[in-house]
Amino acid sequence: MESKEQLIHHLTIIEEWEKDQKGLWFWEKIGRIPFKILDKLTPKIIQEKISLLIDELVSYVQTGGKYLMSEKSMLQHIQKHTLHSIESIEDIQTMPIADMIEISEKLQKNRAKLATVQGASAGFGGIFTLAIDIPVILGMALKTLQEIAFIHGYDPNDKMERIFIVKCLQFASSDIVGKESILKELSKDYTEPKSTENMVSQMQGWQEVFYTYRDSFGMKKFLQMIPIAGMVFGAFINKSMIEDIAEAGMMLYRKRRIIERLSA
Repeated sequence: MESKEQLIHHLTIIEEWEKDQKGLWFWEKIGRIPFKILDKLTPKIIQEKISLLIDELVSYVQTGGKYLMSEKSMLQHIQKHTLHSIESIEDIQTMPIADMIEISEKLQKNRAKLATVQGASAGFGGIFTLAIDIPVILGMALKTLQEIAFIHGYDPNDKMERIFIVKCLQFASSDIVGKESILKELSKDYTEPKSTENMVSQMQGWQEVFYTYRDSFGMKKFLQMIPIAGMVFGAFINKSMIEDIAEAGMMLYRKRRIIERLSA
């Protein structure tokens, strides 16, 4: 187990990352164009697919739906990348932070490569392959966040963790005001004992979570419909989305694990 000084060092890095989230670059800014404009420009089939994101996310939080990861395969994967003996999620909880960082970063790179290929394929095929790409990239994002949660010793089968995962998803697509709000909310709610009241509080405001994600996601997907250039847009957009989502998950879950160890 790390020393207190080492944990504080890791926490300082995360806090610096949180401060850096204040800047939005070009791709993030265009993702915030009002959805009413997107409504007028985007074909109906794409609008319908994007709107289904809300139903998919609600289903995921409630039951895990079709997006639940394989715990057995993740245990095997983690064991291959650490000298720490891993037989259960409890063993992962005591794994060195350095191992969690290394395994998470490898996962991020792997998922970004898959997202790049998926985005290029969707951009090449036009509107119909793009309609297929939307649920695929959502599934990839949720699976990636679940795996990152598991790497840090948190069980995605727990409903509270699925709520946290959706919050990570929202964080990656929010503006600075939204990011600050989420950080404040997660800092409070996930360092206190879990309770029914806490869960009810988390359930509130979901509509805002889903619509924020939909608006940002929708504009980026719209760019993939540009002929020929859609391949380049698609590859880059999917890659950056998964990288950003994975980074948010890595930092927020790592912060939780560090704070728990410092409090022990």
